[in-house]
Formats: sequence, structure tokens, C-alpha cells
Amino acid sequence: MTQRWMYVVVTAAIGLAAAIVAWPYLGDDTGTTTVWIEGGQLLGVGLSTHLDSLAASMVLLVSGVALLVQIYSTAYLGDDPRYRSYALLIVLFLLAMIAVVVADDLFVLLIGWEVMGLCSYFLISHQWEKEPARAGAAKAYLITRFADLGLLIAIFVIGASYGTFRISEVLAQVPHNATPIALLLLLAVVGKSAQFPLHSWLPDAMPGPVPISALIHAATMVAAGVYLVARLYPVFLASATALTVMALIACITMLMAALFALTGSDLKRILAWSTVSQLAYMFAAMSVGDREAGIDHLLSHGAFKALLFLAAGCIMFAVGSTSLSAMGGLRQSMPWTFWTTTIGLAALAGIPPTSGFFSKDDILAAARDSAGGQFVGADWIASLVFVVALITAFVTAAYAARVWFKVFFGPAKEASDAPRTMTVPLVVLTVATIALSFGKQVHWEIGVLTSAIAVVAIALTWWVHRGALTTPPGIRGPLRKELGLDILYTKWIPVVFNKASAATLVVDTDAIDAYPRAVAFASDKSSRLLGRSESKNSQTYATVFTLAVVAFTVLVVVWR
Repeated sequence: MTQRWMYVVVTAAIGLAAAIVAWPYLGDDTGTTTVWIEGGQLLGVGLSTHLDSLAASMVLLVSGVALLVQIYSTAYLGDDPRYRSYALLIVLFLLAMIAVVVADDLFVLLIGWEVMGLCSYFLISHQWEKEPARAGAAKAYLITRFADLGLLIAIFVIGASYGTFRISEVLAQVPHNATPIALLLLLAVVGKSAQFPLHSWLPDAMPGPVPISALIHAATMVAAGVYLVARLYPVFLASATALTVMALIACITMLMAALFALTGSDLKRILAWSTVSQLAYMFAAMSVGDREAGIDHLLSHGAFKALLFLAAGCIMFAVGSTSLSAMGGLRQSMPWTFWTTTIGLAALAGIPPTSGFFSKDDILAAARDSAGGQFVGADWIASLVFVVALITAFVTAAYAARVWFKVFFGPAKEASDAPRTMTVPLVVLTVATIALSFGKQVHWEIGVLTSAIAVVAIALTWWVHRGALTTPPGIRGPLRKELGLDILYTKWIPVVFNKASAATLVVDTDAIDAYPRAVAFASDKSSRLLGRSESKNSQTYATVFTLAVVAFTVLVVVWR
């Protein structure tokens, strides 16, 4: 136990140092750029950092969540034989995310971006003895690495277009080549933040330990995608095409993922789909021109989603399963988990006065204002975002209520709350979920509308839970199978690669290898032919020499 707390101290020291540096920049939208190493003559890549209000808030979020995850893990993982590598990877994960947040050089950002991908692979597959853990880690790594090609190419295009790889210098110039750069960045972001069509890796990463799920979903990895858009937001604003694509992806993802969560049967997978949907809310906000609304929701989501995942770990710790069918009636036997989870689910559903209520309403207000304050305005994209976000809010409240009813209500079950080392982080995150709502603007019209939507959704869910209403099986079945969208990655792409590899083998064998085989054949035959002249018989040599002289003489005479 003492050794495990050593990693908590290390994480706390890193987080405290980062917080001390970042704290003065809260509220400073201009920020400060510090050059540590000047760029070289070859690529112009140096080492510089930029701290402003956005970066400072992200540093505080990731440091706080990482510390709580380390504390929680000391009890959750018990006597895990690989605890040392697990804890050190969390520290590396934290450092990589901080590097992404404060980097002013795009290549330094890329290094942190890729290190996070590597850490996620190792942490998702921590229990590598289990096949789902290995498969989930491989899927996450491959999909995000494919998407990261967009970031790498975008960096080179930025360098060629702006003559620098320093973000602050890029943003100081008038945006140009914005559409190709923004679309390439969007590819990387869609993969990192698990948006449609690169969405399926995140739910399949759930075999990883619960604390890692909390870290990935709340403060690192998927949050990095949203942060990158916010950091380079002027480039996106300069491209109407990129914003339109972002809005369409967000609309598809937020509703699709919420519907998958509504019909899910595994608690962790439901929360994973919830993350996919909530991230789409953030992209929706930025697609209609409100970066602040997207970042506010990122911060509030970081608090309540970390809370929900760690609470899920406490529930699994008690019942020994992630299936909703194994739960129920835990309200009285697990009071700390019940009350903290209730606050977390209320924030997810957008119930006042939680932070989720205010940040979600900010996004809806941004879409409404962008559409001219009407349900259908001049900006059809903003109108679409507004309508889809409202529908998704209804579905979100419904699946949050469904989880609450299935886990905590029904016949009482014998269980007990997790150790204090696991419940204290829940309390801290619950306080943060409420505290992040302080000082927020209230959009009264939208607030009344979304509150009414949430109440209706919860009431309908209660009736379904009690058996008074039933979901049509024609809808429930396909949604439980997640519309079969994952077949693209589990069947079609492997088939294409297998056929491509088989075709490549044929070409390599019958075409490319024909050249070295022909050379070898010709060499063999010529060597055999020349070998016949090596008879070691002096009479043969004399005869051949004589015949050659005669032939040469005749040739000369005839030629003359």
C-alpha cells in the first residue's frame, strides 16, 4: 500500500506544479508565449509554451482528475501484479496531455498527442490476459493512428502555408488555406474524440480498468480532440465548409450515440456512448461559432463523467459485474455511491442546478442565436444543431433515468459502499459538478424548455421501468445491435485488407519476383554453358583455338 501511495505523491507533485503555473492565467484570454528553445534552420521546430485561460483550465482539469484516479486506483486494483507500470503510465498520460495543452509548437503537440495514444493502448489492455481487452486496445490504437495522419499532414501544410510551426505565429496571421487544413485537423479530431464514423473504438475500450476509463473520458485522449479545435479555432472559423462538416458529424453522433446508450445493457458501455454523445455537443457548439460554450461543457463534462465512471467502479466493486441485470436495489446499501451518482446523472441529464444544465443550455442558446433566434432560421445548420440537440437532450435524460432506476431501485440487495479511498474522489467530483455551475448565465426560455423535456423523459422512463409502457422491438433490436455500424471495422475492412494482401502476394510472386528469378535462371544457364569450356583437356583447348584462328582469318578475307 505504501508503494502505491508513492505514485499518488508523484502525481500530486506534478499536478500541483502545473496548477501553480496555470492558475494566474485563468481568465486571461490573451495569454503568454514563452520560447525555451528557438527553432532550427531545417524545420524551424523549437520548444515554446503558451498559457492562457483555455490552457490553464484544461491543465487544472487533467491534473485534478489524474490525481483522483491515482487515489481511487490504490483500492480499486488491490494487489495487481502490474500496478507499477499501470501507475507510471497514468503519470506519463498526464504529462502527455499537459504537453498537448501548453505546446505552442505543433510538432511538440504531436508528440504529446501520440504518446497519449500509446498510453491508452497499454492502459486499455492492462488486463491483457482477456481477449476483449487486447482487441479493444488494438482497435483504439489502429483507428486513432489512422486518424492521426490528418494531424501530421495538416502540420506540414501549415508549415508550408504560414512559414512556421508555432501556433501563436500561425494565429497571428490572416487565415489562408483554411479549408484543407481544417478538414485534415478534423479527421484527427474525429478519430481522437470518437465521432462518427470513427466512433466505435471508445465503447470497445471498456474492458480497460474503470479508473482509466474515467481518465480517458473525462480529461485526456477524447478531450484532446475538442481542445485542438478550440486552440486552432480561428482556422476553423475561416472555413465554412469545415464548420458545416463538423456540425453534420456532431448532429449524427450526438443522437446516434444517445440512442445506443438508451438501449444498452452494460453500464460502462452506456457511459461510453454517453461520452461520445456529449463530445458531439461540444463540437456542435463550436460549429455554430461559440467556442466558450463548447469548452464550458468540456469542463463540466470532465467533472461529472469522471464521477460517473468512478461511481460505476464502486458499483461493480460491490456486485462483481457491469451488467445492469446484475444491479438494482442498491440505494440503501450504498448511500454514498447512490447520492453522488444521482448528482452525476442529474448533470448528464441537464437537471438544474448542476453544471451540466448550464453548459448544455449554453450550447442550445448558441445554436438558437446563430439561427436568428428562431427554431428554423436563416442558418439551416444552426437550426439543425438546435433541433437535434433538443431531441438528444430528451434521449439523454431518458437513458440517465433508466440507469438510475435499474441500478438503485427495486428489491433491496445486500451490498456495501466501497472503501473511503474510492468514495472520497466521488465526493470531490460531486462538489466540482455543482461548483462549476456558480456564476453561469441562465437562459430562461431554453432552461424552462430543457427542464420540461427532461421531466417528460424521466416520467416516460419510469413508466417503461414499471412495465406500463414498452419500447417497440422493431426499434429496440437494431439499436441494441448498434445498427450494425461496427461491421465496417470488424468485417468489411479486414476482408478488404485480406483480399488486398492476397492480391499483393500474387503480384509479388508472379510479377515482381519474376525479374530476380529470370536473372537467376539466365545466370545459371550461362554459367553451365561457360562451364563446358572448362574441360581441362589441352587437346580440346588447342582445337578450339585453331578453329577460332581459321574462322577469324576467313572473316577478315571475306570482309576485305
